[in-house]
Amino acid sequence: MILNCIIIDDEPLAANLLTSYARKIPFLNLIGTYNSAIEAIKDLKENDVKLVFLDIQMPELSGIEFAKIVSKDTKVIFTTAFDKYALEGYRVNALDYLIKPIEYKDFLNASNKALEYFSTIRRNTTFSKDRFVYVKSDYKLVQIDFDDILYFEGMKDYVRIYLEGGNKPITSLLNLKRLETILPYPEFMRIHRSYIIHMSKVKLVDRSRFVFGETFIPIAESYKDKVQQYFEAHSLGGGSSE
Repeated sequence: MILNCIIIDDEPLAANLLTSYARKIPFLNLIGTYNSAIEAIKDLKENDVKLVFLDIQMPELSGIEFAKIVSKDTKVIFTTAFDKYALEGYRVNALDYLIKPIEYKDFLNASNKALEYFSTIRRNTTFSKDRFVYVKSDYKLVQIDFDDILYFEGMKDYVRIYLEGGNKPITSLLNLKRLETILPYPEFMRIHRSYIIHMSKVKLVDRSRFVFGETFIPIAESYKDKVQQYFEAHSLGGGSSE
């Protein structure tokens, strides 16, 4: 995945340094480097810019003000000599906040964070649209429709996938943490350290347990509030699973 990016910094030495860093990173495509946020607005609109490395203290338009007007699809990494703006930075959903002088390793770590963010967004969009996933099982690649899945059970380094219709569960080398980043939420919800449930398949909840035939799956205490909110949003009156 290639990320189009720009650099905005009114200090020439800092701008040149960040430009040299960006050109070393294969997945960054540097569209331009600008001395002010005003200069960058036109190119930002004309190009599909995903990432902005943005100074904060600048004339005419500050980095914080600029971050508030960029598209929600564009993410910001602040590059500044001042740590006092960190709280404001996170209020505008900055991906990272780098303090000058910025070393290459810190720039690279922040860029990798952006790559991971956009890769996750693309995966989630693809899976939500296509409504199926491929998993490896017994040296085969098996396609599983989301609508056929009842729940996932974590078993150390493996996950067992339970399907509708009494079909044999599929076991694959996966982990629940990765599945949480892929599966559409809240359609699929983790309700226990060992279980992710397809919520639309839940027909009965009995005393904080999901019931699938003769199988009872407990709702862990740490997940109860999230599960309760889901049921309240889908209930005609009350939503208690107690």
